[in-house]
Amino acid sequence: MSTDLDAVSWISQSEAARLRSVSRQAIASLVKRGRFRTLEIGGKVLVHRKDVELYEPKPPGPRPKVERSQKKTAGKKAAKRSKAKK
Repeated sequence: MSTDLDAVSWISQSEAARLRSVSRQAIASLVKRGRFRTLEIGGKVLVHRKDVELYEPKPPGPRPKVERSQKKTAGKKAAKRSKAKK
């Protein structure tokens, strides 16, 4: 496992926000969800510059629903499990 500790590769969350034209809170939220590699130094959380530059947001809206055929299969499996317990 290689570690990239080059000083120019790591930027503050505020600088990442300026790069992406979003709020610092938006970057903090992405960090919390694990979307960027992070490095903590002296209590400050830095993010990897390349991760910020190459980040592609997921499309807005609800997650796609499970297809109907998959729902039927899931229901049948649950019914078989409940019969097996009896």
